[in-house]
Amino acid sequence: MSCRITPTGVIRYQPEKCWNGLTIVPGLIGISYAKGAVLVDMNGTIVNTWEGLYGAFDNKLLPGGDILGCTKFFPRCWLDGMNITQMTWDGTVKWFFDRGEQMIHPATGELHWSARAHHDFQREGSPCGYFCPGQEPVERGKTLINSSLSKRIEDLCPYPVSDTRLIEVDEEGNILWSWELMEHWDEFGLEEIAKAVFHRYFVKHEETDYVKDIYCNNVNYLGPNRWYDKGDERFHPENIISDIRILNTSFIIDRKTGTLVWRLGPGFTHSKEVQEIGQIVGQHHVHMIPRGLPGEGNVLLFDNGGQAGLGSPTPCSSTGYNRCTRGYSRVLEIDPVALEVVWAFNDVLHDYGGKVEARAFENKLYSEYCSSADRLPNGNTLITETIPGRVIEVTPDKEIVWEYIHPGGCVFRAHRYPYEWFPQVSTRREIPVTPPRNMEIRITPEGGVTLVEPESIYGGEMTSAIPES
Repeated sequence: MSCRITPTGVIRYQPEKCWNGLTIVPGLIGISYAKGAVLVDMNGTIVNTWEGLYGAFDNKLLPGGDILGCTKFFPRCWLDGMNITQMTWDGTVKWFFDRGEQMIHPATGELHWSARAHHDFQREGSPCGYFCPGQEPVERGKTLINSSLSKRIEDLCPYPVSDTRLIEVDEEGNILWSWELMEHWDEFGLEEIAKAVFHRYFVKHEETDYVKDIYCNNVNYLGPNRWYDKGDERFHPENIISDIRILNTSFIIDRKTGTLVWRLGPGFTHSKEVQEIGQIVGQHHVHMIPRGLPGEGNVLLFDNGGQAGLGSPTPCSSTGYNRCTRGYSRVLEIDPVALEVVWAFNDVLHDYGGKVEARAFENKLYSEYCSSADRLPNGNTLITETIPGRVIEVTPDKEIVWEYIHPGGCVFRAHRYPYEWFPQVSTRREIPVTPPRNMEIRITPEGGVTLVEPESIYGGEMTSAIPES
């Protein structure tokens, strides 16, 4: 049996190069080692937990120490949170929303209200939920929620499907605005064969009586931006930006008409500009960098790789289901007007000028699902690599200056917030951490343990591109 030792917590930290604060690191449902939302300092020490409050799948913090999340998931409803709950620092419920759709409880047969919230939500005042000077979420106000709605669409699927319904609700839970994904299918630029491919090869989860595979992964306001200031109505601050993983598509919704006014994907061959971006596969967390942060107005996203896409068969997929494949992830910052990559991380084309060198992919960024990238006030980028449970802070020059490994495994999306938001925390721990060198552990014939330097095993200086941690 092979044995592998993996360090957890903060394994790399250069305080002078980081934007220091407190970080929320929500584990995926049921995985978090604190059984809920966890706030850690720069050295990985837990400063607060909210047991039973999970991300839905995200957690968002508010100035003063309040937090938004979900306390319960509806039985036999994959990815559907029954509520969006706002708690104080000590766990007292301050606000609660569950009036999205009435559902029949499979155990009792009775009707229950459910928010059917999944993946993402935003509180008024903040366009994308992470810290931006001058654009802070309000304690009480409107909330934009990514939710589900079951319906029949016969030409798409023989079973009921769970459609994405974006809703905005007021403090009393009244729905002020809604938008349903499937009503805009023809606006996504898909091949005509796409519906037939899904109808034939859809994936149905055993625990549900409906199919849920085409849905939005996040929901964000655009917020004030330079493009709208210049007269481009597509980028109205109240318009909404989102993405659909399986369609390889990111898009902006006109808030007033509901139509798509900007789209990136699903294909990347129809113009020189998108060809130079390269095929995006299964992206998550697309949003516009808020005003007040470096890169403001550019679109930032986590391009997962893995498999996604619906359409004609390819060498990667003889069925056309999950037609695109790539075995690594990258983070892209894109000018949404010129369609140019402004900054990239872990990408051969944009990091290394198209040359596959020994140092290429030295950061080994890869998460097939979920994940995120937040722009920090000092220009660094906080990247969540969900599947390995890894969160890193990266400088504009692509140096990793903070690295955290979640003890419980997967992390949905981590966000960094300023100390000033949390008067409950009186101390700041900012102790540098140097990652340990790679070592081989040898068990001796007598049952003892010795540590062996890699250089002594292979001779000379190590030349492998594998990172030290």
